[in-house]
Amino acid sequence: MIFRQLFDPDSSTYTYIIGDADRGEAVVIDPVRENVERDLSVIGGVGMRLTCILETHVHADHVTGARALRQRTGATTAVSAHCGASGFDRLFDHGDVVVFGNEVIRVIATPGHTLGSSCFLWRDRLMTGDTLLIAGCGRTDFQNGDAGTMYDSITERIFSLPDDTLVFPGHDYRGRHVSTIAEEKATNPRLAGQSRDEFIAIMNNLDLPLPVHITEAVPANLLGGTV
Repeated sequence: MIFRQLFDPDSSTYTYIIGDADRGEAVVIDPVRENVERDLSVIGGVGMRLTCILETHVHADHVTGARALRQRTGATTAVSAHCGASGFDRLFDHGDVVVFGNEVIRVIATPGHTLGSSCFLWRDRLMTGDTLLIAGCGRTDFQNGDAGTMYDSITERIFSLPDDTLVFPGHDYRGRHVSTIAEEKATNPRLAGQSRDEFIAIMNNLDLPLPVHITEAVPANLLGGTV
């Protein structure tokens, strides 16, 4: 098996490449438009072909590389049916599976950051997008986000996974790469020991500036990105 965690310094986005070496098939999660050549080089360098491009949600801080990768490889693009996006080949929902080679990725719907946010479980690894970050979580103040829904998604769907499940976030701003469900339960300052009402109060008072690229990114990403 091949597993790669790649980083975009402009948006602090993690892109994930997972591949079945026996069948030569690979999946990309959350690609960034400016890194398409890098991603293709990684996939080609291990002798694989890209079969599917998955988005954890419609991003507001970068333009996805999904459409460009699809044009170059013919791979299928996919995002949650609840995102309201029209530029994808497949719209998935909670409990769906993505098959590549002999491997399976399971879709876990985790609305809250956005209505269509999802996490992807592969073996012992959970790609959490912007739902659960290391020592944090995604904001809930735009794109139909909702703090109460986020709390429910994390506590009921993510924290119900085995404690040793590895957490691979969609972003990190401090050079961290991986956590575990147990660590986030015990130490995440927005969640550990916080009631639902307390979490909502924290999230509703973050007062964050809008992402720099939101005006370009959201319309483009609803269409699967731009080439």
